[in-house]
Amino acid sequence: MAEEEVEKIIHHTKRIFINNFDSYASKCIAKFLSSCVVGASLVETDDPEVEEGEERLSKDEHPKVKEGTFQIVGTIANKNERRPTLCYRLMECDIIIYNITEDADQMDEASWAISALHAEMARFSQPKMFILISTVMTWALSKPVDADDPEIPFTEEDYRRRRAHPNFKEHINVEKLVVKMGKTKSSLLSTYVVASGVQYGMGEQVFHFFFKTSWLGDLPKVPIFGEGTNVIPTIHINDLAGVIQNVIDHKPKPHYLVAVDDSKTTIDDIVKTIAYVVGPGKTKRVPKEDAFLTRDLRQMDIDALFVNLRIEAVYLKENFNVHWVCESGLIDNIDRVVEEYKQTRSLLPIRVCIMGPPAVGKSTVAERICKHYKLHHIRLKETITETLIHAAEATSPSFQESIIRMEDGETEAEDSATSSELLETLKENMDQNGGRLDDQYVIRIMRDKLKSKLCRNQGFVLDSFPKTYEQAKDLFYADDDEPEDMRSKIPPFNKKIIPEFVFSLDTSDAFLKNRVLNLPESLVEGTSYSQEQFLRRLARFRESNVEDETVLNYFEELDIHPEHIERIIKSVGKPKNYGPTSQELEEEERRSADRRLRREAQQRADTERRETEEAQQRAARWEEWSKCLEEVKKQEHDLLEVQSVPLRNYLMKNVMPTLTQGLIECCKTRPQDPVDFLAEYLFKSNPQVE
Repeated sequence: MAEEEVEKIIHHTKRIFINNFDSYASKCIAKFLSSCVVGASLVETDDPEVEEGEERLSKDEHPKVKEGTFQIVGTIANKNERRPTLCYRLMECDIIIYNITEDADQMDEASWAISALHAEMARFSQPKMFILISTVMTWALSKPVDADDPEIPFTEEDYRRRRAHPNFKEHINVEKLVVKMGKTKSSLLSTYVVASGVQYGMGEQVFHFFFKTSWLGDLPKVPIFGEGTNVIPTIHINDLAGVIQNVIDHKPKPHYLVAVDDSKTTIDDIVKTIAYVVGPGKTKRVPKEDAFLTRDLRQMDIDALFVNLRIEAVYLKENFNVHWVCESGLIDNIDRVVEEYKQTRSLLPIRVCIMGPPAVGKSTVAERICKHYKLHHIRLKETITETLIHAAEATSPSFQESIIRMEDGETEAEDSATSSELLETLKENMDQNGGRLDDQYVIRIMRDKLKSKLCRNQGFVLDSFPKTYEQAKDLFYADDDEPEDMRSKIPPFNKKIIPEFVFSLDTSDAFLKNRVLNLPESLVEGTSYSQEQFLRRLARFRESNVEDETVLNYFEELDIHPEHIERIIKSVGKPKNYGPTSQELEEEERRSADRRLRREAQQRADTERRETEEAQQRAARWEEWSKCLEEVKKQEHDLLEVQSVPLRNYLMKNVMPTLTQGLIECCKTRPQDPVDFLAEYLFKSNPQVE
């Protein structure tokens, strides 16, 4: 491309407003546009660098925006900004994008925004563009173009005939308002409605339930709600962003555009593909009503999953220069979409191997790692047992009968035949080796386990296996389809199952022997920790690890260096998994509430007990004090009685006779003042007074 041509196309920086740009669709569109050059879609090129618009701005760069790029501003969900302030912000922007596909509450704001801009057109310093990202759900109940052939798809030209789903009637009103406002004075305010198909990619939204269910593997079969025969129009979120970029650059004549890919797939096909690539590979149809009982599905998501609509984006195919990511749809590009899903949500497997002598505590450490990181604990004995049980179940008569009733019975029958052959082979080999399996079968079983969807999705902790260098080479050998680096000195290996972290536990033989000898008999019984078996296993381990070719040497050759046990969490890092589910959070909240209630009840009981004890102690002290007081009073009374006897005797002998005689005389005489008379009488009759 000539530099002169580029200069003609590249324009000055444009400021774009996007509502709720922390939501799924708005965030992806904002990220896409922030990396694009203004006018880039006007250039016909096959250069992938130009396709992706590699004009990204680093956060560390000067805040001044580069010439020719889009500067993105916007609002954040659940944070209401005052409308006068918001109107001022909109007036500062060249392009205003409102996405109403995710939050129904944004429809009122979108209507207000286009009306406010239309009212302020006289104050525009330069032309503005308003783009409404709506949904094809406003076409959900449209009558067929041809009643005799309902499979004829709709196009943008049929937009006046569209009929909305009952839950999306407000969406169609906003669409009409936006189109109407753009027809008054398009030279100042041009408006566009982009009816988006069901969006996918970059972490998923509507289809996230099926990706998550498949990835977690909690259900043996991924549910398909209803018949699953409805055709869902879809579009990759980055392709939708590319359409928005083209609308900005091309300024098309039609005010109403449809943005969908070329696929005409049913929800049944989509779910089966997701289940096969991400999860167990099996699906089952469940009643349509079950979707409404699923917590991970919003009402808008459920409506989108049940839509049955054939529609084509003719205009953008013929007039736009969209560099498609998934033009043929989700199913044809499932590997890319799945990789985006894992990378966007940081759902990356953690693969760990723990080695060490018997009884050193490998299984205990492995269980703790699995619990912390939500990984699968892979042990040799359990894996072999699981394989034998699964093979036996697959060959049972009841399983064979269920195959006949299933729609995908052909695949199930093939799996059953394979399981039957494997079971016979394993039983024959075990009979020949006294109940043990040859290494080739052990390696096959363990390799299949590590390559299972659950281990490849979440990761695993490989406990005490492989035991030898040769077993490690056979277990982790590279598949035929993996590219081999001829220049590398590292032996080829399977990158999808090789452990990222290897931890080696070790201690002295004396410590291990002492530990096993002190184990309770209930734990030792029926295990390989009996004294004779343990000593034999320990000796075998030491012998196999004194040679030059050990399992740890194998990992060293691959530049996977064993770590010390105390560095596990630091080495592995943060979990790369889904956090606790809503059910787990509710269960944890319930347990926390129970613990809190028990703690509060215990505190109340302790308080009541202390109060009761204190009351009893107070009563006992009061009773004791009362007894002591009575005793003191009694003693005081007795003391007073004793002390009063001499005085009483003195009074009876010396005072009372004279006083008695005085009272008699007083009665006889009857003086006017008896008291004075009595006093004078006592004074005169006192024998001590002369």
